[in-house]
Amino acid sequence: MHSEHNKIRILLVDDHAVVRAGYQMLLKQSDKTEIIAEAASGEQASKLFTDLNPDVVVMDLSLPGISGLEAIRRIIRKDANARILVFSMHEDTVFVDQALRAGARGYLTKNSAPKTLIKAIEEIAQGRIYIDERVAQHLAFQKARDEIGPFSSLSTREFEIFCLLAEGLNTNEIASRLSIGYKTVANYSSQIKNKLQVNTTAELARLAIRHNILQA
Repeated sequence: MHSEHNKIRILLVDDHAVVRAGYQMLLKQSDKTEIIAEAASGEQASKLFTDLNPDVVVMDLSLPGISGLEAIRRIIRKDANARILVFSMHEDTVFVDQALRAGARGYLTKNSAPKTLIKAIEEIAQGRIYIDERVAQHLAFQKARDEIGPFSSLSTREFEIFCLLAEGLNTNEIASRLSIGYKTVANYSSQIKNKLQVNTTAELARLAIRHNILQA
């Protein structure tokens, strides 16, 4: 899948220019990788993936506009074999679970040792799966004890809308951000509340804080 000169072609997705510059410096230490493009939003990432067909996408989850989860969904819809590594501040297993369900091949937290990013990219480029060891253990432990939390019943789209509702966005604002209809968001909102057995948005926010999805 690599280009002829055998470097892994990477699309880097993060909304902070300083962070992207740091990744550039880090990945230059490896003679096996090259960043062919950078995106600051999920929409831009989706378009650049179509235009450039990178070997690996390194994706942050917290982005302006559509979230990293939705960007993963859109890329996987275009190419089911897309190789996406999530590189995120989120350590909570609910994000790992949702990212993998959306189609990511790997998950790494930004607390990992710098060299781990290069190793993860190389593994995913070769078609393997790479999950941060500590996160993987935590996820396996929670699944074994059936403690994955109430969010495993939510689809990727529902989880994204849940996060936005918990952050305090109203239905119109969510519809605008995700480029979907007001009624669609309202329907999702009802489904989410039913699945999580809550009645109000305030209860959703409390649930998000309790499970470390939202910082109090």
